[in-house]
Amino acid sequence: MIKIYVTSVPVQDQEKAFQFYTEKLGFIKKTDVPVGEYRWLTLVSPNEQNGVELLLEPMAFTPAREYQKALKEAGIPWTSFMVDDLKKEYERLKALGVQFIMEPKEVGPTMIAVLDDTCGNNIQLAEML
Repeated sequence: MIKIYVTSVPVQDQEKAFQFYTEKLGFIKKTDVPVGEYRWLTLVSPNEQNGVELLLEPMAFTPAREYQKALKEAGIPWTSFMVDDLKKEYERLKALGVQFIMEPKEVGPTMIAVLDDTCGNNIQLAEML
C-alpha cells in the first residue's frame, strides 16, 4: 500500500515561511535538518503529529520559480488545507493580518477561501459542508 508521507510547498525564504506557517497557520515543526545552504524543514498539524508532513521547499530551481509565479499570477492555489470551521478560521487569520485573495464562499459540497502565504503561493482553505 502506498501512502502520502511528505508533500511540499515551494517557498522563497524558508525562515519567513516557517514563521508564517507556524505563527499564523498553526503548524508545528517536525523536522529541521541542514542540507547545504538550505534545510529539510517539515511541519505537521498539531492534531496529526504523525500524519503527512509539509516540506517548506526552497525555490532553488528556476523552472519551479517560474511555475510558482505563473500559478500565483493566475490566482491558482498551490495546495489546499482542510479546516473544521472555515468562517471561524478566516476570522482568526484576518485578525492576525493574513491577506485573503478570496473570501469564504460555497462551492458545491465545500466552502473555500484562498490566502496569500507571503512566500509566493496562494493557499486554499476548505471545509466540507
